[in-house]
Amino acid sequence: MIPLKDDNPTYSYPYITVGLIAVNILIFLFQLGLGPEHFAMFVLVTGAIPYEIVNLVDIYPADLVPPPFTLLTAMFVHGGLFHLLGNMLYLWIFGDNIEDRLGHLRFLLFYLFTGIMASLAHIMVNPESTVPMIGASGAVAGVLGAYFVLFPRAGVITLLWFFFFIEIVRIPAVVFLGIWFAFQLMSSGLGGGIAWYAHIGGFITGALIILVVKPRRHRY
Repeated sequence: MIPLKDDNPTYSYPYITVGLIAVNILIFLFQLGLGPEHFAMFVLVTGAIPYEIVNLVDIYPADLVPPPFTLLTAMFVHGGLFHLLGNMLYLWIFGDNIEDRLGHLRFLLFYLFTGIMASLAHIMVNPESTVPMIGASGAVAGVLGAYFVLFPRAGVITLLWFFFFIEIVRIPAVVFLGIWFAFQLMSSGLGGGIAWYAHIGGFITGALIILVVKPRRHRY
């Protein structure tokens, strides 16, 4: 399932959502400009490495920032084009509505906090790992969790693609995001270089924050 758009209107321009997408794209273009060898090195020095964060040590190569702060830098670094595009597509479709309800500054704080909590969920499960964790998916998962709570009946226009079967359908957000979350749970034991527990942790964090914050409602 590939989301194309939602049918959920907003009432303010999503400056933060657009800004986050722009920053992620610019950093990825910078990564590409480094060349393959330095691309990999950039991932190592900006990614959140669980062992470093748990033990407060900086193993070679030296990070650009002290290990705890890589929880922030890692959110803006991606390992490949499809990694970037997937995260930015979900942020673009679902982020504007959460920003609209939270307000610009609160949305930025929400995004960064859920991203950090998502990374910590991964680190709790893999404290000895020396593999850098990168990408916006934990923070984006937080956005999805908030959307799940606030807009369960919104429609997600979705491309269904299975071999030669291709169809565009409208799926309620509660179903689309429920399937997405269930997939993360089922895949969590597979590994494969994907931080599944970051996705799970981010989604749960985003949903819980929205339940506590109770963001503003617009007058129609």
